[in-house]
Amino acid sequence: MNTARIEAVMLPAIRARAIFAVLAALLFAASATATALRFTSMAAMSGTPMPGGWTLSAAWLPLCGRTWLQTAASFVSMWATMTPAMMLPALAPILWRERATLTIRYGWLIILSAVAYFSTWLLAGVLLFPLGAALASLAIRVPSIARAAPLSAGLVVMASGVLQCTSWKIRRLQSCHPVRDCRVDCSVDCHVAPPDHALQALRNGVRFAVRCASCCGNWMAVLLATGVMNREATLFVSAAIAIERIAASRGPLAPVSRITGVASIVAGFMLIAYLI
Repeated sequence: MNTARIEAVMLPAIRARAIFAVLAALLFAASATATALRFTSMAAMSGTPMPGGWTLSAAWLPLCGRTWLQTAASFVSMWATMTPAMMLPALAPILWRERATLTIRYGWLIILSAVAYFSTWLLAGVLLFPLGAALASLAIRVPSIARAAPLSAGLVVMASGVLQCTSWKIRRLQSCHPVRDCRVDCSVDCHVAPPDHALQALRNGVRFAVRCASCCGNWMAVLLATGVMNREATLFVSAAIAIERIAASRGPLAPVSRITGVASIVAGFMLIAYLI
């Protein structure tokens, strides 16, 4: 094959990869910026001082004259805003390898997978709000539960670190990252889209989200336990998820996973020491 034919074949794929990288970067930047703005607006809203020396976030209860529906909508919108910034570092490498010969023609399938992925995480946020709101209401009504909340949060952070150091978590990360373990094998030529190919792209996105949830569920538990709008916790969790996913694709995973686990154990201990 001469040089002209090689360039004719490779140029669309190169262009499509460039478009993919730019769109992913723009989505990440937009999500991170919107999340930072939400942090600023939430900081201006005073939470509820609780027994035990902590403050209940305004994200869980209808404060300032708002209804339960408005509070739920605000939480879900906040969850939808921050999820791309937190999960895109994990999703982008999977989608990048989902099509070894990425072209603009098949770019919409990548979009469908991403939509299904983030829609699954959005559904998780919808399901989490009633649980969080119920616990917040219980803490308001029962002072002993409120006083135990700081200790419980610290124990959740420490337990997350312990889980991070286990071989089970390392195996989950190793099995989640490679695309060959996430995608469904094609019985026909993958470059010719069968009638149900769009549905397959949606199923793949849901599968990616479920695998990500099983891999980083401990980190999301940390975020929820320490306050879903806690800036420091969000940065810590986002960094931990990104670091372990990059490590899964570039080198030995066990040392990195255990380092982040030890960091979480230390953070949990410090949280208990600070709040108790």
